[in-house]
Amino acid sequence: MHDLTGFQRDLLYTIAGQDEPHGLAVKDELEEYYETEIHHGRLYPNLDTLVEKGLVEKGQLDRRTNYYDLTRRGRREIEARREWESQYVDV
Repeated sequence: MHDLTGFQRDLLYTIAGQDEPHGLAVKDELEEYYETEIHHGRLYPNLDTLVEKGLVEKGQLDRRTNYYDLTRRGRREIEARREWESQYVDV
């Protein structure tokens, strides 16, 4: 998790909060959070990076639409990050 960009971490958390979202659902969530447009050229290469790192798996809903889901490693990384954050932030 330490080698991810902030955007990639946000992608990971967004995917974790949805049930196998497709790329546009992830994009919509992040656009709402960032209050700005997320371009495909930013979104999909970063999703692919998360897949390559073994944090996210990509599946196919149909010939044009992929879905994304966290792998076990992705879930472990989020848990470890939350434990680390809890040392510094008491909410």
